[in-house]
Amino acid sequence: MAVAQVLLAIVLLSGVYYLFIRSRGTVRYLRGPPRPSVLLGNQRELRYQAEVGDLEFAWVREYGPTFKMGGCWGTDILATADPKALQYIMHTAGYHFPKNAMVAQSSANIMGWGIASVQGEVHQRHRKVMNPAFTAQQLRTFLPLFQRSANRLTQKWKDEIQIGTKVFNVSRWLARLTLDAIGDAAFDYRFGALEDEGNVLSKCFENLFSDSVLYPSDWDTLFRALWAYIPAPILALTEYLPTREYKRFRHFKKLSQGIAKELIKEKESALAESTSRDVMSVLVRSNQSEDTVRKLNEEEVLSQMATLMLAGHETTASTTTWLLYELSRHPEDQTKIREEILALRKRTGRKEFTIADMEALEFTNACLKETLRLYPIVATLFRCSDRDDVIPLSTPVTNEKGETVSQVIVPKGQEIHIEIAPYNRLPSVWGEDADKWNPKRFLDDSMKDKQTSLGVLANLMTFCMYPF
Repeated sequence: MAVAQVLLAIVLLSGVYYLFIRSRGTVRYLRGPPRPSVLLGNQRELRYQAEVGDLEFAWVREYGPTFKMGGCWGTDILATADPKALQYIMHTAGYHFPKNAMVAQSSANIMGWGIASVQGEVHQRHRKVMNPAFTAQQLRTFLPLFQRSANRLTQKWKDEIQIGTKVFNVSRWLARLTLDAIGDAAFDYRFGALEDEGNVLSKCFENLFSDSVLYPSDWDTLFRALWAYIPAPILALTEYLPTREYKRFRHFKKLSQGIAKELIKEKESALAESTSRDVMSVLVRSNQSEDTVRKLNEEEVLSQMATLMLAGHETTASTTTWLLYELSRHPEDQTKIREEILALRKRTGRKEFTIADMEALEFTNACLKETLRLYPIVATLFRCSDRDDVIPLSTPVTNEKGETVSQVIVPKGQEIHIEIAPYNRLPSVWGEDADKWNPKRFLDDSMKDKQTSLGVLANLMTFCMYPF
């Protein structure tokens, strides 16, 4: 009974607080889709749509790149794919638009308080500690390892074909490949995923998200929408909820951090004479440092490793799967890539390429960029404003009053959806064929002059997951 009273009080107080917030902004006057539900707004239809992005693509076409959608409990959410707005939110005023409580705590429940969960000054400290492991020079040292892993995979596929296998799961094989590569490069740890050695952590990765959060229940969607109003110490207890999704992530976190702890002990004994800058060495050194600016505590170190294990392999595997899918649909582009690679091998006399060689493969790189554009790993980012602010727009929109507006006033606490997938398909940015596969767009230098500076690679938002 007491729990029910507390929840009711939270709902009532959050409702009063939201009405106060809403009165101070202009988001409520924007046009947007009708709400199918008073309590859930548009959130259930977004989470249950057949193909990710289909609803958002349609809404951008109807209402413009900036619009409002219905949040839970009668709230309004600002949704934008506008380049100028995204530049302001993600870069100009980046740390003033942090991840909302739901995203931050959900990340912590899965991976701990690593770089994907922390924000502000703590996030800056984590970045400073980890930067040495991600310099261009350090990343180049991983290339031979990645090449060996790729050669192992291609040999596996050749073996499958030789024994008569006509159909196999490319996505599953690529996930095994990237997991092995990250284990070797970052932690000097053998997952044995390509050989299917039955590693417990490798097995834990399989279908981790599809078994847990693919179709969330209505109660969980409503519950998470209240997390912004729950004190952090109480919110941290959500990790221990007994439902399926929370139990599955809790198991992964416990397992991954347990393995990470064993690896750290092994690394510490050999670190005194080493100057290695691999991820684990950098993290262990920071853990031993007396300089608070360069120090991560044990919990933070374990969380970083869990984050890299989870976020680093599935993203790459999924992107590569989509690339192969599009090349199978466009055999002429597949032929161009093959010819470009063969020409480079003939010109250099090398079978295994250097980083410079790979950068010289212009059409191959264009196909990679086009894949990232059409199939972003994260279709939407969730942010909130930590102050009253004014967000500028490059494309003015017409509001419900019939007025044309070129900026949106947002109050502190305003929920914002960064629409990455719709931005990646805006005709004003990518051309009239933005919904179609066309790698040649990235060979057109004149296209860059028309774009607002956003992503670190080809002006794409696909991997712009944190306000770096």
